[in-house]
Amino acid sequence: MSIEEQVPASHGATQSVSGQTPVLEVKNLKKHFPIHKGLFQRVVGQVYAVDGVSFSIGQGETLGLVGESGCGKSTVGRTLLRLIEPTSGSIEIEGKDITKLSYHELRPYRREMQIIFQDPFSSLDPRMTAGSIVSEPLSVHNIGTAKERTEIVAELFERVGLRRAQMDNFPHQFSGGQRQRIGIARALALNPRLIIGDEPVSALDVSIQAQVINLLIDLQAERKLSYLFISHNLAVVEHISHKIAVMYLGRIVEFADKRTIFTNPKHPYTEALLSAVPVPDPTLKRNKIVLQGDVPSPVKPPPGCHFHTRCPYAEERCRVEEPKLREITPGQIAACHFAKP
Repeated sequence: MSIEEQVPASHGATQSVSGQTPVLEVKNLKKHFPIHKGLFQRVVGQVYAVDGVSFSIGQGETLGLVGESGCGKSTVGRTLLRLIEPTSGSIEIEGKDITKLSYHELRPYRREMQIIFQDPFSSLDPRMTAGSIVSEPLSVHNIGTAKERTEIVAELFERVGLRRAQMDNFPHQFSGGQRQRIGIARALALNPRLIIGDEPVSALDVSIQAQVINLLIDLQAERKLSYLFISHNLAVVEHISHKIAVMYLGRIVEFADKRTIFTNPKHPYTEALLSAVPVPDPTLKRNKIVLQGDVPSPVKPPPGCHFHTRCPYAEERCRVEEPKLREITPGQIAACHFAKP
């Protein structure tokens, strides 16, 4: 019996028709963290971690979410899984809004969505064997007998490049790359439709990064998986993504397919990120854009365009008028007053 036969798709999800219904659709998602102060812990402010994010991911598609540290990428990923409760907005899985579902109502949809964490060591319980870690989701959802679960785990180990004999080893007995493969096997255990990768290769050596990325691409082709791939490494994002969303201070400032983003960026922040990507050819010269200052505080974002404090092209209009996301070229949207086709 194959893994897919033993772990069927979760119940309750709307069936997509010829791929028309996105696997994931996010509308105006916001997550604000309250700031408490004083003896009575009064709310004196908000951290605008995610401030109105919208996007969708189709079946078998990868959306790369990029930006500097602190821009809200990881918060988006954790909010989508409801590991963090959203402040407002909607999260739809194949047409079903899961934003307001209770714990018990959400349980079937947990099987549709899984996550691969950034740190392949701290995300694994050091007291459990690798096999127990991967089989735990199966036990939680009462899938199969103990013998069937063992066989599923063994198949998953082999598929991600590990040996069956390693199922009895503990996390400290694996290398960093092997531990991340365990994390991938755990994410695959319930046969999900969507996997969120929260910087899944940033803690690995470059050669190991390539192995893990190629594994994710192969698994996507086999299982028609959809990925939200969160990273600050544009070279990695270019390799795995179909579309790219660029985040700055809790908002998406540009969105397009990867070819358009890398050849014809329209937002100054995207231009600056691309100019910092290392070029393997030492004879090729690139005009590097150095942004001045630090990312503003998400507690008190700048008025107007959030990026105007660091933008080399900013004018007075940018300081007072907030730019709206608009279509610049077919399929490419950007939040810049001066972006032109």
